[in-house]
Amino acid sequence: MKPLTEKEIQTELKNLNDWNFTDDKIHREFSFEDFKTALSFIVRVGFDAEDQGHHPELFNVYNTVQISLATHDAGDKVTGKDIKLAKAIDAIYKTF
Repeated sequence: MKPLTEKEIQTELKNLNDWNFTDDKIHREFSFEDFKTALSFIVRVGFDAEDQGHHPELFNVYNTVQISLATHDAGDKVTGKDIKLAKAIDAIYKTF
């Protein structure tokens, strides 16, 4: 998979909610009312990520989940796979 240029990434970020691009990854932080809800979100993201064959970096403390996306097979750069998964994650978040 071919990495996106920074210009392509910035264009794609306009179609995503609150994602940003730093350190060759796209990142977003999600907040929930409690740990149980945050953990439920992580599980839902995990199932969708597995279905897509693409696995995010996840970090959780209490009610906050941070997600970073880059494609390992593309030299840990952002690709269309990351944009697709970010859109799926945004859709999952809307259900919480």
